[in-house]
Amino acid sequence: MADTQVNLQDVTKGLSKDTQIPHAEILLNFAEAIVKRDVAMISNTRNIVFETLGNDITVDAAAVASAFHGFVRIADTIGIPYDTAAQGQDVPEIREITGINNFYRIQEAN
Repeated sequence: MADTQVNLQDVTKGLSKDTQIPHAEILLNFAEAIVKRDVAMISNTRNIVFETLGNDITVDAAAVASAFHGFVRIADTIGIPYDTAAQGQDVPEIREITGINNFYRIQEAN
């Protein structure tokens, strides 16, 4: 996995034919279900992750997706503005490549 190339646009634009992440579509569907807070979709996609990748990966995927979703909600709730994220040390090129600069909150902050 260390030599795997990752297309950062997969984060915001969807998976491409060049995506090299094993089982990326299954994991993406699970993460999307969590973000949408769709209980039936979460249950269905969690079962698919479990049947395909096993218990340990299911737990890891749920923890990672939930944590990232939670971090954003916590930051929004307590009013942390995006432009102070990472003490201003984030990488603007990554924001541009992934399309994050197109998000509503980013446009609002700039």
